[in-house]
Amino acid sequence: MDDQQLKTLEKLMERVAVALEAGSGTGTAKMADFSQSSIWVWQAASRTVKAVSESHALPLDLLVGIGPQIETLIENTRQFAQGYAANNVLLWGARGMGKSSLIKAAHAELAKSHPLKLIEIHREDIGTLPLLLDILREAKEFRFMLFCDDLSFEEQDYHYKSLKAVLEGGVEGRPENVIFYATSNRRHLISRQMIENERGTSIHPGESVEEKVSLSDRFGLWLGFYPCNQEDYLAMIAGYSKAYGLKFDEAQAIEWFRTRGNRSGRVAWQFIQHVAGKQKKRVG
Repeated sequence: MDDQQLKTLEKLMERVAVALEAGSGTGTAKMADFSQSSIWVWQAASRTVKAVSESHALPLDLLVGIGPQIETLIENTRQFAQGYAANNVLLWGARGMGKSSLIKAAHAELAKSHPLKLIEIHREDIGTLPLLLDILREAKEFRFMLFCDDLSFEEQDYHYKSLKAVLEGGVEGRPENVIFYATSNRRHLISRQMIENERGTSIHPGESVEEKVSLSDRFGLWLGFYPCNQEDYLAMIAGYSKAYGLKFDEAQAIEWFRTRGNRSGRVAWQFIQHVAGKQKKRVG
C-alpha cells in the first residue's frame, strides 16, 4: 500500500469513526454562537449545529382551519419562551394539514420578542440527542425548541428509547431551556404492524406493546389535525390569494384537489404555487 492509498484509508476511517460516534450518541459536540441566527439544523455526522438564514415560516393568520391548535401551541410556546413551565408537544394526524407549518409560525411569532431558537433534528438522528443537549445545556441565555418533523418508528428501530430518556426518564433529564416538538401521522409514533408483531411474538406482549406506546405519553400535549372540508380548503386558498395579490377560479381550485384525491393545506398551497406561476408572481 503506497502513501496515497494510506492517506485515503486514514480519511475513510476518520469519517467512519465520526459516523459511529454520532450514531451511538457518544463523543462531544461543538458549541455554536446562537446569537447568529434564530433557526438551526442539527448535523449529527459532524456533531455541529448549522445556522439557517431564512425561516420560510408562514404568518399565523394564513393557517386556516386549525384555530384551536394554533391557540394551544402559541400559549404553550409563550410560557416556555418566558421561562415558565411548558409541555413537550406531539402534533399528529392528517397529512398536509399544517403541523410543521404551525411550529415554524409559532417560533417566528415569538422569536420577535424572546431569545427563542428553533433547532430541527432529523428522525434518523434521534439517537444523537444527548450530544445536542450537551450543547444546549450550556447556552443558558437562550430557549430552544427542538423540532422533529414526521417522527415515527419501525421494526428494529430502537431510537425511540433515546427519545424516551430525553423527554422524561433520563438521569440528567431534559435541560430546563429545551422543549421538544414533533409532528407525526401516527398518534402513537409506531405503526399498527409493529404493535401487532409485538403482541404476536413477545413473551409478555402486553408489557412489550406498552413500552413502545408509552413513548407518546411522554408528550404533555397532543394536538390532533384532521382532513379539512371544502369550505376550509377554499378559505385557505382565498387567504393565500389575498396575501400574495393573486386571482383564482374556485372551480379550478376544486378540480385541483379532486385530481389529488384529498383536501389539505398542502394541496391548497400547491394550487397557489400553480396559480402564482401562471400569473408570473412569486409566493413564500
